[in-house]
Order: sequence, then structure tokens, then C-alpha cells
Amino acid sequence: MKTTIALTPEHLEKTVTIGAWLSNKRSSGKIAFLQLRDGTGFIQGVVVKNDVSEETFQLAKNLTQESSMYITGKVVEDTRSAFGYELQVSNIELIHEAVDYPITPKEHGTEFLMDHRHLWLRSKKQHAVMKIRNEIIRSTYQFFNDGGYVKIDPPILTGSSAEGTTELFHTKYFDEEAYLSQSGQLYMEAAAMAFGKVFSFGPTFRAEKSKTRRHLIEFWMIEPEMAFVDHEESLEIQEQYVSFIAESVLENCKLELDVLERDTSSLEKIKAPFPRISYDDAIKLLKEKGFDDIEWGDDFGAPHETAIADNFDKPVFITNYPAEIKAFYMKPAPGRSDVVLCADLIAPEGYGEIIGGSQRIDDLELMKERYEQHDLNDPAYKWYLELRQYGSVPHSGFGLGLERTVAWLSGVDHVRETIPFPRLLNRLYP
Repeated sequence: MKTTIALTPEHLEKTVTIGAWLSNKRSSGKIAFLQLRDGTGFIQGVVVKNDVSEETFQLAKNLTQESSMYITGKVVEDTRSAFGYELQVSNIELIHEAVDYPITPKEHGTEFLMDHRHLWLRSKKQHAVMKIRNEIIRSTYQFFNDGGYVKIDPPILTGSSAEGTTELFHTKYFDEEAYLSQSGQLYMEAAAMAFGKVFSFGPTFRAEKSKTRRHLIEFWMIEPEMAFVDHEESLEIQEQYVSFIAESVLENCKLELDVLERDTSSLEKIKAPFPRISYDDAIKLLKEKGFDDIEWGDDFGAPHETAIADNFDKPVFITNYPAEIKAFYMKPAPGRSDVVLCADLIAPEGYGEIIGGSQRIDDLELMKERYEQHDLNDPAYKWYLELRQYGSVPHSGFGLGLERTVAWLSGVDHVRETIPFPRLLNRLYP
């Protein structure tokens, strides 16, 4: 019976055949231990000399790392392994012999591993990170589909920018200027006016010359937009969503979290509601902590966000930032024209901002003022203004950065390990 490693528990005490690669091996005289992977998981295959043909045993002893095969054996319980099962091998059919596989079971430098990212993905830890990423994506679709949201795909090539054009990739669109999208938000607002509650999930691009562990040039965003939803309701949806995906990872990625040696006690605390601190109070807190150079009106950097988050044991919302440092479309706070109805959700353990969101301006005249202030009178923005002209309603939305969220929940240090093929300031290969 042909099966996969992930499904072997369903075939306990039965003989199965698995298409697999050899990730590692060791042998001791009359027994060979094969560490096998097939994309769905990892399992140990045990080859005992007295239980197989001489040809099969010699083949097992001579297998090279990353050689591919069909391997047949009986599934048995193995309480010593994290997976809980192993394969008592009876036959091996070699498909392809790999020679001089470059990533050996020893320490390699980061640049070497990044140069071989197409192969590094096969390793146990990288496999675990990608499985956690997949679970976050799966549970994201579940959360929004169950909540009555409609999936909408905004364009990647755009004629306008959501937050200014200084950090966008410019390209020629025949005889026009175009940009790679930095956010689908403006288009999602249009979609929300048609469908009520919508979400997008797709790649975004920032031409930001940053080399920090939190930044990528190309990354993926989940961007919900909701008509008839104010800022307070949006915050509640955000904390429910983050709690949901964290719970899903804890429940469905136990093995992967174990492989990554992730301390799950911190993840178990991720339950709504989340604490909140205003920008005003965050400035006071930072000054108390010795950040004498921070002043009201300054944006927060990574050290500031970490210092704020360290005061809480779960994600924290920083609310009501100054209007001057936020995007043109954010609605002013009632009674305060100097701050806007927005929030950044800061993850604990130094992982920084994972969500940015706000209530959007729904008043036509105020949006016209913002257009003047930000010099947005280009025809490319005409359609966005019309959303306030024809049936405008209160609406809010947010964007969650997938890679930062994967890094946080899986506990890896750098976002370059949270996307299959990272695009960094100095890296476009492989």
C-alpha cells in the first residue's frame, strides 16, 4: 500500500511503501537507521541485516544524503521519537542517487544556506517553519470565511500608492508610470463598499533599504476591510483573529513547534482581549525607561516597540498615533485633530509590529483636504475619492504581515526563514 509519512499512523502494523528522500543516516554493524522525509513529515526507517536481502542491506548502508527511493516496511510505534512511529524496512528501490549534496549535517554560514535556499528548505527546521506558515494561512481563510468575508484579489500593478511613492518599485506600464503594490488596501475599500466585509491575501513590495531582521522587500499581507465597522470594533476583530491563528498553530503544529524548540507557554497567553496603550502614554513610558531622545510626534523604531511590548505578556495595541506620521486616509480621533483612529499591534518577545490598522476617513470634504495636503490630485486617485462621494459609510480595516507573524509564532530570529524564497536588499537569488 502506497502512503505518505504523515499518514503512517493510520497504517499501524501494516506494510506500506513511501516515496522518500534520505535526510541523514547512521549504521552500527548489522543495523542501519535511515532518516527519511517525503514532504509531509520525517520518519526513521530501520534496516536490520538479518531481516532483508544482502542487496537491500548494502544499498541501505551506501545510500547518500538526499538520494530518492521507494521504501517499503511495516509501520510500528516508536515512543522514543517525537513523531511516535518508525518503519521496519523490508525493501528499498533506489530512484536517484544524489552525489555531493552541499548541505551536510554540520554548521553552515547563513549566506551559504541562503545561496542554497532551494535545498535548505528540505531541512527539518525549515520544513517546520513552512508548515507553521501554511497553518497560519489555512486558519486565516477559515477565520474570514466563517466570518462571512469575501476574498477579493487587488491588483499588484497599480497607478497609485496607499502610503506615498518613496518606497515603491516604479515600472513602466506601456506609456504610463506604475508601481508594484505596497498594499491592497485602497482597492479593498472599494470592495468593502460592494460586499460589506472582504479580505485579501497577496504579495506586497517595499523598496525600503533596510537590513533588519524584521524586513523583507517582498512579503505577504492579509488585509481585511469592513463597511459599517468603527475603530473599536476593528480592534476586537484583530485580537480575535490573532488569537484564532495562534490557537490553531498550537493545536495543529505541535510537532513543528517541538522541532523548533519553541517555548509554547508564551503562545498559550495569546487570548483576546489584548492590552492597549495610547501613543501619548507610550511616549511617557519610553521616557521613564530612559529613551530621552524620543519626543511626541516621532515614530517608533524597533527598540521602542520592544520596550513597550516588554510591559505586557501578550500582544499590545498602541493606539491613536499623531496624524503627521500616519497615512492620509486615517480618520481623526473625536475631539483631537492631531491624532488619528489607528493602532499598531506589537508582538511580544521583540518581534515588533505585526498589524497596522485604522478607521478610514468617510467624509468627502475631509478627504479632499487630505488630497490637497498630500498632493494627491493625480487622476490615478480620482476613483478612491469617489468612494466617499457615492454612498460613503464608516469603515475600518487592517493589514497583518504574514512573515513577521510566522517568525513570532515559530520563534525564529529572522523573517528570511519565514518565506520560501526571501527577497532581501542584497538578494534576488535563488
